[in-house]
Amino acid sequence: MKYRKLGNTGLDVSVLSFGASSLGSVFHETDDQENIRTVHAAIDAGINYIDVSPYYGQTKAEAVLGRALQEVPRDKYVLSTKAGRYGPHTFDFSAKRIFASVEESMERLQTDYLDMLFLHDIEFVPPEIIVEEAVPALHQLKEQGTIRFGGISGLPLRLFQSILPQIDVDLILSYCHYCLNDTSLLELLPLVEARGIGLVNASPLAMGLLSLRGTPEWHPASSRLKTVCKQAAEYCASQGEDIAKLAVQFAAGNEQIPTTLVSTANRGNIVSNAAWTDEPIDQALLAEVLAILAPVHNETWPSGLPQYNESTD
Repeated sequence: MKYRKLGNTGLDVSVLSFGASSLGSVFHETDDQENIRTVHAAIDAGINYIDVSPYYGQTKAEAVLGRALQEVPRDKYVLSTKAGRYGPHTFDFSAKRIFASVEESMERLQTDYLDMLFLHDIEFVPPEIIVEEAVPALHQLKEQGTIRFGGISGLPLRLFQSILPQIDVDLILSYCHYCLNDTSLLELLPLVEARGIGLVNASPLAMGLLSLRGTPEWHPASSRLKTVCKQAAEYCASQGEDIAKLAVQFAAGNEQIPTTLVSTANRGNIVSNAAWTDEPIDQALLAEVLAILAPVHNETWPSGLPQYNESTD
């Protein structure tokens, strides 16, 4: 496993990191004991960064992760959780709720500090709430030593372009914008690097778009995007390869992307994913898959307030 610096935080994080959403049975029912073994397998494979949120499984993911991490020395991992989003349509970025949320999360995670805290999916609330109340709450939590670093997360890249010049944060978490079908996150790199902001990339499989199974009904992508991504997955299969391997290697291979979060509740999957990052990518197959995906390159979907979604391509 390779490790990279996370912006100006000084943290060395594994190029592949563990997204704990699956521990909350978000995608399908999972066994808690198997979930715990999966966390341990991830750490044994060299993954040292784990991300979670109270939103995942209505706090279940945090509770299961907390149980798993009790058996792991605290200096063996970097831990982040989130605040502000608590349900599909439930958001509260008030300072009071953020402070309470952090205390609740730390109790479930059985830790007395957090390495990182992200404000979760901030595109759903007016920006002044984030600028004037939520980010100052992050600063206060840092001053107290409750968190080491604070940041923001969301889907639209326009969100980061708009709000980063107005705030002082250590980190951002972006998802579905650096994967085989969408590399638009690269447009944000100059701003992020100029300010020393740590960049966390998530969902190299584009929330299941890059899969033979096809996407669930709730996936917000267009039918065209779903169809073309499935075609790419089917082509990989016809060549005897798994598109998941190509996708993980592609995301983790970019030196400008410090770390990429993958989520699974399956031990075998996380061990395979970690091993793939140490293998050379098949450049010929990559070129062929990128050619298949070219018609939908950088196509995304709206999320949050209208001002962040003036363009969905």
